[in-house]
Amino acid sequence: MTLAHGRPAIVAAELVALSVLVAVYLMAASRLRRRGDVWPGWRDGTFAAGGVATAWATAGGLPAEPFTAHMVRHVVLGMLAPLLLVLAHPLTLVLRSLAPGPARRGLLSLARSRPISLLLFPPLAGLLNVGGIWLLYRTELFAVTWHHPLTHSLVHAHVLAAGLLFTFAVCPLDPVRRRWGLAVRGGTLLAVGAAHGVLSKTLYAAPPPGIRVAAADLHQGARWMYYGGDLAEAALAVVLGVGWYTSTGRARARRVRREPKTLAG
Repeated sequence: MTLAHGRPAIVAAELVALSVLVAVYLMAASRLRRRGDVWPGWRDGTFAAGGVATAWATAGGLPAEPFTAHMVRHVVLGMLAPLLLVLAHPLTLVLRSLAPGPARRGLLSLARSRPISLLLFPPLAGLLNVGGIWLLYRTELFAVTWHHPLTHSLVHAHVLAAGLLFTFAVCPLDPVRRRWGLAVRGGTLLAVGAAHGVLSKTLYAAPPPGIRVAAADLHQGARWMYYGGDLAEAALAVVLGVGWYTSTGRARARRVRREPKTLAG
């Protein structure tokens, strides 16, 4: 089976699922506001933008598509879309939308469970992220995805899931069991960025095994991976820094409030 024969039905199902997901988020956010809760409108925008970015990235990938176009989609799907989705605090929205009871307690317990905590250990999340793309582009897996629609979609799902996991591990904006320190998260971000840069340089020198790509197309695609990855990682670093600054400011304010007040004079 070729990708062109089986892909349209899978793409249609993916687009429907993404549309439903974005609609559910927007309805949940609207419901919170109607009952008087504060939920910033910009989060709706980032989640919707993340959904649109994911839909655009997953809708492409036909064999005739240039390697450069594929790489742009890869950067959007694996880096930009996860950042937009994580910035929207989706888990927090779900928890605040659920009424107190078993469902809410169960979801919170799952989010704070040991297995989830292990997956969100930044070095492990980083390894799953960058390891997956090394496997994709430095083995014949990439060539296989061009001819098997199911494999193609599974790879898309992995790229998105690994990107979400890594982004959330570095910038944990929703309630989880443990928030790792700045050194661990920042160091992991630097290490993943370095590995991503090395991979893009290897692609500049040689295409993924099993495919033929024009030199100019290959080089342009590698540049997109290199510089697009840098921009996405810089954005992650900004979010990481802002989160650290905000949390330390709140901690300092709490310490000041707890300190006994001394009378002047």
